[in-house]
Amino acid sequence: MIQLPAGFHLRRDTLARSVVVRRSWPVFLDLCVAGILLAAFYAVVQIARYWNSSPRTDFNISLSPHALPMYAFFSVVRIGIAYLLSLAFALIYGYIAAYTPRLEGLMLAALDILQSIPVLSFLPGVMLAMVALVPGHQLGIEMGAIILIFTGQAWNIAYSFYSSLKSIPRELTEAAHIYNFSPLQRFFNLELPFATIGLIWNSMVSVAGGWFFLMACEMFVLGSRDFRLPGLGSYLQTAAANGDFKAITYGLLTMIAIIVATDQIIWRPLIAWSDKFKFEQTESNNRVSSPLLHLLQHSSALRHLHHRTLRPISELFYRNSYKRRIEHQLHPVQHTKLQRIARIAAAVLLIGIVAFAAMHAVVLLRDIHPAQLGKILLGAGATFLRVFAALLIGSAWTIPAGVAIGLHPRLARIAQPLAQIAASVPATAIFPVLLVALIKAGGGLGIGSIALMLLGTQWYILFNVIAGAIAIPSDLREVGELFRFSTIEKWKVIILPSIFPYLVTGLITASGGAWNASIVAEYFRLKNQTMSTFGLGAQISAATDAGQFPILLWATIVMALIVVTINRLVWRPIYRIAETKYKLSA
Repeated sequence: MIQLPAGFHLRRDTLARSVVVRRSWPVFLDLCVAGILLAAFYAVVQIARYWNSSPRTDFNISLSPHALPMYAFFSVVRIGIAYLLSLAFALIYGYIAAYTPRLEGLMLAALDILQSIPVLSFLPGVMLAMVALVPGHQLGIEMGAIILIFTGQAWNIAYSFYSSLKSIPRELTEAAHIYNFSPLQRFFNLELPFATIGLIWNSMVSVAGGWFFLMACEMFVLGSRDFRLPGLGSYLQTAAANGDFKAITYGLLTMIAIIVATDQIIWRPLIAWSDKFKFEQTESNNRVSSPLLHLLQHSSALRHLHHRTLRPISELFYRNSYKRRIEHQLHPVQHTKLQRIARIAAAVLLIGIVAFAAMHAVVLLRDIHPAQLGKILLGAGATFLRVFAALLIGSAWTIPAGVAIGLHPRLARIAQPLAQIAASVPATAIFPVLLVALIKAGGGLGIGSIALMLLGTQWYILFNVIAGAIAIPSDLREVGELFRFSTIEKWKVIILPSIFPYLVTGLITASGGAWNASIVAEYFRLKNQTMSTFGLGAQISAATDAGQFPILLWATIVMALIVVTINRLVWRPIYRIAETKYKLSA
């Protein structure tokens, strides 16, 4: 029986309605969840049917608005799968690099090289390998496109996770050791939660990068073959090549609708959920909220699933892991001679594969003329100046803007979706309008290429700075208010030291992204006319179109060497300062 305070009266029908609403709303939410699951199952069936069909690379891309829903569906699937692969790669690669001192330097150098290699440099090998791996099915071609999108998404997430692992406060690591956490317990209860904020914001910019390179991954020329896959990227590229600004507008509006829906359905709930992982001793009053996350947290079906299924499975897993660890401590396993031989054989096999690939690469490199090599080096110098200008201009506005967005949740509710939209819209889709304006103003593709690089890479800096500002502990900000720091003192003592590790990560990935973006910034097709400016990116794009693999390989090697050298001489020392001097500790 409900007891009401004295003098307070409640009509019986009002109470009945409130009880009905309280009971019916979770039921409605459960029906919505069931509908989402059924829609996902139907999408999986349609994708499986399409991937199992006979291979086709010459789809006729229709510019009709009625074709946009199907094209958007295929593009979302490709980007989604590529992101899941990128996240798995980042967690594994970053973990091994952070906790294996013998391999750390080699793995970071490999990451530098991989993030600097343009998508088009991966294109010939990836496509030919996937088509040969899955012959007779569309799956091979689709996997090739997905892996190409993966090459534009994975590296900054891996850098973010690695830097987060290296920045974990010492007292948290000692607490995990005192409580005898297993590696999996430490990963799920310490390392992954600590890195969550950076992972989410870098995931957002990675998905935006996937949209940026979607046009190059869904429609390209490889020698004498013209690859055209049904998707939003190929739609926008066809519209841009034909100068059809009406179709470009339809395509961009569709993309913006997808980005806004993704932000509200996925990123906003994740940002609100990750707010609890901030490393602070006093709880902040300004918390990010998400209506969808609130509804999901109050779903009776999901709560029942968690208590009945997920929690018992996790407890059983941790219990068995603890027993195995105790048995291993009591009875340590000795490596047998056969295991040592197997490891040596695996290492020899890996070295043999690398040596075989290197020999074939050397054969290709011998076919290039010294004059062509000199031209490649001069082009690298021109592209280097454009990359430096893009980073300088991008940093000038993204650092103050990112701090403002990260420190003010109300501003973030408005600015974050707008930044997500701006970062996700492929600059190559709006580049025809920008290029025409620059030509009328007396500029050309030389200046336009810097603008296109800036549109494609400044978001790496912005989103990392936002993540760093969000991760600033509330008690540090309260100290600044207590001692009445001026604005300059707050930036010097609190803000810049706190965001410094995130800023360095953003600059490293933006630098590699700018080199990567040069392939579309320096070589552009407009109305069946190819426009290019002198640079390394233009040479790579032209070599890909002409099937000149020696020039493509040499240009890729030069670009990788430049990026690795810059990272070693500039970014790596700064990164060491970030993970030692500016490491948060209680």
